[in-house]
Amino acid sequence: MSTNTKILILGAGYGGVHTAKKLAKKYKKDNSVEITLIDKNPFHTLMTELHEVAGGRVHPESVQIQLSKIFNRTKVNLVTDYIEKVDTDNKLVTTKHGKYNYDYLVVGTGSEPTFFGVPGVKENGFTLWSFEDAIKIRAHIQSMFKQASVERDEKKRKSLLTFVVAGSGFTGIEMAGELLEWKGKLAKEHNVDEKEVNLLVVEAMSTILNMLDRQQADKAERYMTKHGIQLLKDSPIVEVTKNSVKLKNGEEISTETLIWTCGIQANQEAAEYGLERGRAGRLLSNEYMQAIGKEDVFVVGDITYYEEEPGKGTPQIVEAAIQTGDVIAKNIAASIDKKEMTRFKSNYHGFMVSIGGKYCVANLSGIKLSGFFAMVMKHLVNLHYLWGVNGINACYHYLIHEFFSMEDKRSIMRGHLSSKGNRLWLIPLRLFIGVTWLLEGLKKFVGESTWDKGGLLSVFSGPGSDSWVTAGNIKMPFEWLKTAATSGASEAATAATQAATPEPILSSMPSFYSAIMKLMIPNPDIAIWFQRVVVLTEVCIGLALLAGLFTFLASAASAFMVVNFVLSAMAGWDILWYFFGAIALMSGAGRTFGLDYWVMPWISNLLSNWWLGKRVPVYNQKTSTNRFLTSEDNISV
Repeated sequence: MSTNTKILILGAGYGGVHTAKKLAKKYKKDNSVEITLIDKNPFHTLMTELHEVAGGRVHPESVQIQLSKIFNRTKVNLVTDYIEKVDTDNKLVTTKHGKYNYDYLVVGTGSEPTFFGVPGVKENGFTLWSFEDAIKIRAHIQSMFKQASVERDEKKRKSLLTFVVAGSGFTGIEMAGELLEWKGKLAKEHNVDEKEVNLLVVEAMSTILNMLDRQQADKAERYMTKHGIQLLKDSPIVEVTKNSVKLKNGEEISTETLIWTCGIQANQEAAEYGLERGRAGRLLSNEYMQAIGKEDVFVVGDITYYEEEPGKGTPQIVEAAIQTGDVIAKNIAASIDKKEMTRFKSNYHGFMVSIGGKYCVANLSGIKLSGFFAMVMKHLVNLHYLWGVNGINACYHYLIHEFFSMEDKRSIMRGHLSSKGNRLWLIPLRLFIGVTWLLEGLKKFVGESTWDKGGLLSVFSGPGSDSWVTAGNIKMPFEWLKTAATSGASEAATAATQAATPEPILSSMPSFYSAIMKLMIPNPDIAIWFQRVVVLTEVCIGLALLAGLFTFLASAASAFMVVNFVLSAMAGWDILWYFFGAIALMSGAGRTFGLDYWVMPWISNLLSNWWLGKRVPVYNQKTSTNRFLTSEDNISV
């Protein structure tokens, strides 16, 4: 019989993933603890960014992070399967393809939309609470414009081009903001008059964005009204049909599109877990995030209901999911070690809501922001989360999707960072700078005076008397090296070099750089080796640029060399074009008629498979090297 401690986590949402990562780090070298994460999808969905997919701003894959990447270098066993039964009495979870027992269970199966008994919403409306929902909305909106483009009946066309968002919470307002920015492109693509497009936000209450303070909420409202979004407040929806939305005041809105964002509740499956439930079906927990009456069951994320203050349950936000996950990881460890558990104490830093990709309002720890700076903070918060989930890889792809590949200028930087240029025009510059660096390195190798006499052919004669690589030839004008004894030939060569050198940009080295150089090059012997490195580097930069191999690194080295020559008071103004030319070459100049075209994808794939793990089809999980778990592996005999 297995004596290992088994920790089973249900759901790869924000809370489940965070808990798994914390536990994996805690027990990284402890083989007596097994950690298993089960989810129906092989990826973690960035739920707070679904509106960007639904509204056509980013590509669908931008809100997915493969679980195999997140947990590749950890001890977490991944299971992609549907949960069919959770038996907390017998400590057994049954999935479609297996059974898993546990010592500690973390329930993070999340929530789902609630319809408050309004007739027709579920059948005729769209929800925005999963990746699949976002894809459906995206396709449907495109279909509405396509149909409207050939619809001659004005009334029918108006219905097709009327889009209603029900609910003015974060999800609803952010969805409306995406539609606001997307409608222009869709109208142009389908040859539809943009003025015929109607966007409405319908709210049952008298105010919007009630999690924000009124000042920030009012700013958001003014922005939406100014840009043509109709806000219908105090307007509860009482019925939804295939082509209309009926309000309590009797008004009927003719539309083919209702996006319902009015509220969420615990997943219906949670009712079968045998655990106590609270408001909206959420699972009741104590201050240790344990399910009431079950010390070995913990509840994380949206499905958790714990009142820190009477009447105020845990908010269903990302920060709450992460903080409950932190406490659960600590308390499972405390339980295993027979130590005192940690009480949950929230520390929320505020709220942010974006209205499209260009405008945002935020209240962060009492600091109120709007517009550009609020949007910057939103991106920084997202990057902070992604760094914790999957490090530089997730952050890199986020920047690509949100900035460098953004279409239609739908970001705070508009199209300035995402404009595309043909790299073909960089080839002449790459070759020219490559030749220049190569010749400069060879010139230093043979010596300036020798080069002047024999030119390129002097390379075959080897280093001359004034070569940078010959012992005793100190070419760098550092005061502490001049006091050292040098040969007459070296002194003469140095004088000739200084006479030919143009007026330097700096008359003397800055003190900080001088201190660095004294530390790195304290005496003539080391100076010679340093000069040899300079010569080798210049030759390598030249050859790399000519071949188009590792062009980014070679260009960065080129810029770095320029900076060093300038700070050493050895270079005139003419050298600066190397620097700016190198910056231009960093934009993938070697991928057009260069070796980088083949080498960089190969290296990227190799490193990705090593660091993030090679993706394995779900149907091959049993033989996966990504530590997927079979049902047989997980059940004690």
